[in-house]
Amino acid sequence: MVVKCSNCPLRKCTYFVDMTEAEVQFMLQFKAGELAVGPGTQILMEGSNSPQLYTVLEGMGTRYKTLEDGQRQVINFLFPGDFIGLQAGVMGEMKHSVESSTKMVLCVFNRADVWNMFKSHPDRAFDLTWIAAVEEHFLGETLITVGQRDAGQRVAWALLRIHHRLRAVGLEKDGAVPLAFRQQDLADALGLSLVHTNKTLARLRDGKLASWANGTLTILDRKALADYAGTAPEPLERRPLI
Repeated sequence: MVVKCSNCPLRKCTYFVDMTEAEVQFMLQFKAGELAVGPGTQILMEGSNSPQLYTVLEGMGTRYKTLEDGQRQVINFLFPGDFIGLQAGVMGEMKHSVESSTKMVLCVFNRADVWNMFKSHPDRAFDLTWIAAVEEHFLGETLITVGQRDAGQRVAWALLRIHHRLRAVGLEKDGAVPLAFRQQDLADALGLSLVHTNKTLARLRDGKLASWANGTLTILDRKALADYAGTAPEPLERRPLI
């Protein structure tokens, strides 16, 4: 059954900014349907000009680029509430690919309707621009992490950010969140080898800072992990939901 925007479970999360009644009514018209996919499904392909845009309603995925030698570079991870496909909507084609890591349910929007949003609903269009700006900021923060933090700090920083993000959308239970990615995905995103990433995760586990096993991430000591990463466990800034 298709979830109506007026009953969207993500709207219950305090992480997302409240919508006005007018915004909800617009989203009811803007949403074209839903798409359910299994793990390992390529949702968007680099170089494609998909006519559709998506918001992650359930599940997790990865954004990645394929290098000339065929290797895959993970850019970042996708979680409930994330918007996908804006590049194709603005630039005409995707500059990276998107793949599901778990079963996913996606809210589907027609790309052609984005321009109507800018003309008729500038408040929602501003939200879309805000989301793009936050994505740029996050990539800058990731670049700083890769360039200035050592391997242990990189992994600690990433685990903190991921856990915090999943907790914000209500997926935490007893300090643990589901995390369906491979260690190789994390290694790729942080510019580390798989062996180095595995050893670093073992050190964090042995130091009782964090544990990632059997698809579950548990933060055992948030402050100590943040200190180790050289960051602060600050609350996430509330964001719009498209």
